Amino acid sequence: MIGTLQCVVLDCPDARELAVFYQALLGGTVNQPDPRWAVSADFCTLHTGSGLVLAFQRVTDYRPPEWPDSARPQQFHLDLDVADLDQAQEQVLGLGATLLQVDTRGWRIFANPAGHPFCLLRRPAAQSR
Repeated sequence: MIGTLQCVVLDCPDARELAVFYQALLGGTVNQPDPRWAVSADFCTLHTGSGLVLAFQRVTDYRPPEWPDSARPQQFHLDLDVADLDQAQEQVLGLGATLLQVDTRGWRIFANPAGHPFCLLRRPAAQSR
């Protein structure tokens, strides 16, 4: 092993806006004090209850990916297990996400407010909470 994952950093036009979007989706604390990062208007963090840390950095000339155009690729995406796809879709749309596609497997592909794709997948019955 060379290292461990510290956080996932997403480029975006507005760091705080995207941090708040993912806070509403995943829970957690925006800009929790942490000696590893100096937060600012241009760099925000989200510490989730699971221990995952997402970071968001403002890029002045940010160009969002376009689904599924390889000329402007995804850059990254997250798969999120949910108990109820319809309810989760309603919630993420209410947060500012955009539905991009319903996959043949029933997965729903969205773009967050900065244009990054993410997928909602039905949580396997054994994992339902």
